[in-house]
Amino acid sequence: MSTSAPAPRPATDSVIDRLVSANRAYAAGFTDPGMDARPVLKVAVVACMDARLDLHAALGLDLGDAHTIRNAGGVVTDDTIRSLTISQRALGTRSIALVHHTNCGLESLTEEFRHDLEMEVGQRPNWAVEAFRDVDQDVRQSMQRVRTSPFLLDTGDVRGFVFDVTTGLLREIDPAGPEA
Repeated sequence: MSTSAPAPRPATDSVIDRLVSANRAYAAGFTDPGMDARPVLKVAVVACMDARLDLHAALGLDLGDAHTIRNAGGVVTDDTIRSLTISQRALGTRSIALVHHTNCGLESLTEEFRHDLEMEVGQRPNWAVEAFRDVDQDVRQSMQRVRTSPFLLDTGDVRGFVFDVTTGLLREIDPAGPEA
């Protein structure tokens, strides 16, 4: 079995080098907390990957309290359902919180993004952008996708929120819509 040498690293430190260095400092004082993969609060949180959202701080979560599943927009995709299914069926979660946010980058994209990628790289992505214009409606759609998934064991405690990136407050979304 042949092994190839790792690619040469750039002469200057990269952001990833900084992360690796920070990990070494972290590991120097690390002690195994003795936890397993089952979240203490039996909750899974689906949220956007936006760097402005510090989920643990915003939701008062400690290490081991919750599973966090993040993607662009915090939308419920097939892969999100896969993660939630594993979270529930193998690791015991029962509650699901969906957290979208104000000023999301997906509000400025369209499915045309996929076309642009196809023109650039010669292959159309097999995934949808999941862009949206109305964050409240997108939260409702995500709640509906969770509630109707045949793979999830428990969809009785599914709630959706919009995190305001300027105030830090959560606003709960009524799944029935504003008319309800």
